[in-house]
Amino acid sequence: MLSALIFDVDGTLADNERDGHRLSFNLAFKEFGLDWDWNIPLYGELLAVTGGKERIRYYVTQYRSHEPIPENFDDLIARLHQAKTRYYTAFLEQGKIPLRPGIHRLLNEARGAGLHLAIATTTTVENVTTLLASTLGPDSIRWFDVIAAGDIVPAKKPAPDIYQWALNALGVTPEQCLAVEDSENGLLAAQGAGLTTLITVNDYTRHQNFTGAAAVISDLGEPTQPYTLVDGTLPPQGVITLDLCRSLLSD
Repeated sequence: MLSALIFDVDGTLADNERDGHRLSFNLAFKEFGLDWDWNIPLYGELLAVTGGKERIRYYVTQYRSHEPIPENFDDLIARLHQAKTRYYTAFLEQGKIPLRPGIHRLLNEARGAGLHLAIATTTTVENVTTLLASTLGPDSIRWFDVIAAGDIVPAKKPAPDIYQWALNALGVTPEQCLAVEDSENGLLAAQGAGLTTLITVNDYTRHQNFTGAAAVISDLGEPTQPYTLVDGTLPPQGVITLDLCRSLLSD
């Protein structure tokens, strides 16, 4: 029996990499009078580097190597990242980073059916709660029985630790849960904890390896904007309902 849904955040609940973090970096660069611009394809490449400050350093050394290193480079990186964080928080608070299609609908259906809801992510708790409050209202944080986020476990995805922590906190078995993820690392983490996993791809993850996923789809779908099936045994188009979630567990 399906007892719980466990969601990743970045790229799963919201497409916040492309339309949140990326744009915030670009605004910070502009504020500091820099002509750096991270377009959508370039940012996809830069996502291979973990950490915002590390990403800035990598960009300068690899993509601006024809230019002299800026003076007080370490200090510049720190101030750029502080400005980026300020812009990103403002985007969230202003509601400019919407949820992906079908997220609100499925959450409401799950709540109505009495299912447990949880989050398992490596982003910070503050980012999670600000995103939830800005898209679903301040009370939405209480919709989730467990928010497993940030440094609550030492090993990040693709290690399964964050999912194992969430399962223990929920008091359920992997066989009772469905994980919703968007990336190969997320899939590996969920699989490592024994979870059936539904993948909703985005522009940055659609070509990753999702071997072993229960299904791979464009998003959760809305009645007026159905998902498109990428791989798996679900209908080729439609919306993800609890009945379809249950069918993935029984396959």
